[in-house]
Amino acid sequence: MKKGINLIPSRQEFWFIPLGGTGEIGMNLNLYGHNGQWIIVDCGITFEDRPDDNGIMQSRIEMPLIDFASEQRDNILGIIATHAHEDHIGALPYLWEHLGCPIYTTPFTRNVLRAKFARNNCSAPILDVVEGGTLDLGPFNLTFIPMTHSTPETQGLIIQTPVGKVFHTADWKLDADPVVGAHVTPQQYQTMTDIDAVVCDSTNALNPMSADSEIDVASALLTAVSDASRRVIVACFASNIARLQTLGSIARQTNRHIGLLGFSLNNMRRCAQDAGYLQTDFNPVDRQHLGYLPPEEVLAIATGSQGEPGAALHRLSTDSHPDVNLQAGDQVIFSAKTIPGNEQGVEQLINRFERMGVTVFQADTSNLTLHASGHGGEPELTNMYEWIAPSAVIPVHGEPEHLIANANIAAAAGVEKQLVGRNGDLYDLVNLTIRPNAVPVGRMTLDAYGQLMPS
Repeated sequence: MKKGINLIPSRQEFWFIPLGGTGEIGMNLNLYGHNGQWIIVDCGITFEDRPDDNGIMQSRIEMPLIDFASEQRDNILGIIATHAHEDHIGALPYLWEHLGCPIYTTPFTRNVLRAKFARNNCSAPILDVVEGGTLDLGPFNLTFIPMTHSTPETQGLIIQTPVGKVFHTADWKLDADPVVGAHVTPQQYQTMTDIDAVVCDSTNALNPMSADSEIDVASALLTAVSDASRRVIVACFASNIARLQTLGSIARQTNRHIGLLGFSLNNMRRCAQDAGYLQTDFNPVDRQHLGYLPPEEVLAIATGSQGEPGAALHRLSTDSHPDVNLQAGDQVIFSAKTIPGNEQGVEQLINRFERMGVTVFQADTSNLTLHASGHGGEPELTNMYEWIAPSAVIPVHGEPEHLIANANIAAAAGVEKQLVGRNGDLYDLVNLTIRPNAVPVGRMTLDAYGQLMPS
């Protein structure tokens, strides 16, 4: 790590500096500084497809350059992990040793992190926080705000210092019936007072519609599974515990046995059950038994909705899975939207299934609501800004067009200032201004030996 980056906030200053996730989707890492001390919110990764020495495309982990943060190591009071998605916690096993401070998070995210740390020989201390609770770290008073997202226990943060107060949303949407977790009410936002700035997720700012409710997905999946006469395989993101709970309930209602195909699904199931989730209607059979059960009694959940080579869905499509062999008349449901950049791999996957005579339903094209985004669209953003009435909005977690769209929504909702910047900018939260390119930013990746190197 480089040395010599000398920026220290005074007792009259309150700063926000994103090192990742602002001007891009994924790889979120944010610093807040006041009176010579810092906290970090999230520490995530992204995946990039790059050609190897033979010209073959390979997917590799990339994470933010943290020269500035490591220089401040002795003054970092803690890392807050807002939720259990890779773009918010995936870099912690690799970067924690350069930061060296405690990690604070909720029980489900703690369980996910512990599993990651065990696989990477990381000894970082993880301390539990209570959903909706408070935490004092030096001059920072933190209030945790439960947010609805596509993984449990997602927490926004009200971060208050003697000179300023911000609301960091993390990832969020509004959902009157999220299946897992309590729904968020308007009153939760309306009771926030004197917020200087909302640091807000911009992922779906270009979407003029609200995100669908998880209960609508449950209804659509029940219809699809009830109409199936043979095996049903549902592909979804392993961290979407509400979706897993929905499928467990559907299995009971349709007299099917549920099974899990894929390491990450089994890992997330353990993490969720240890945190108190998936306690009813979720008792998967051993995957080795799925191939011997009558096809009309099988409802399996599989990894690989993005066409990842080696994932369970890929192996099913090539008839190379050790436990389940699909046949004509079986059904595969993609209960996840295709992430941009993955279209070719998903299309190849679907073509292989169709050649096998397997019926495929895609969330991207179906008339049924087979997936619900975890990010709010324009109506949700408008509601939040009108309910909170902050002095300023700082759009994050998005590419430039997402940030600009979020800023425009805030302006239309009556927010006086919109501060649109990029990674490495210093946001002055007292004067509500931006100092561009204040700290170096970039990306790191892992070499063949698991060592950090510039991307």
